[in-house]
Amino acid sequence: MTPTQVELYAKIQKFKLDSLDDRRSFSAKLAWEYQWSQIYTLRAIQEYKKFLFLAMTADHIVSPSVVVDRVWHHHLLFTHSYWDELCGKVLDRPLHHTLGFGGKDEALKNYHLYELTLEAYCQYFGTPPNDIWETPPMRSQYPSYQWIDRDRYWIISNPLYWLKRNFRGIISGKSIQHSN
Repeated sequence: MTPTQVELYAKIQKFKLDSLDDRRSFSAKLAWEYQWSQIYTLRAIQEYKKFLFLAMTADHIVSPSVVVDRVWHHHLLFTHSYWDELCGKVLDRPLHHTLGFGGKDEALKNYHLYELTLEAYCQYFGTPPNDIWETPPMRSQYPSYQWIDRDRYWIISNPLYWLKRNFRGIISGKSIQHSN
């Protein structure tokens, strides 16, 4: 990193998303929204901060992982924190979240941008954690994802999903740790 980049990264790392006077903090709301553990939520926030750094320093458009994008979307709802504090005081410029229009060309463009983002990540931070920065998707991420009213409906885990996910690790040669 250049001295300017080191200074920027330090400012981003110092930036607090949780306010001490909030009754329900940013991270608590984020964890509740996606049913993440507190540790996973804090890790996702740290990866979001790395993404912010990449967005400010890369010579191309950066594309977040699904998890980082969820943190970003959530942060956008905290308008004062996002626009006034982060963009206005830390980044010193706006960082807009743009939506794609879908279609084959858009998917190929996003695939390429995500690959470039992962390359930039590796250059600055080493290998990204797989549980937050998945490999570039060949198709739309989570096409069956839906907002569900958890007070009205029961959500039951699909055991075939977990079997398929675990067997993919075995098939690809990755070892799976089991505790006894």
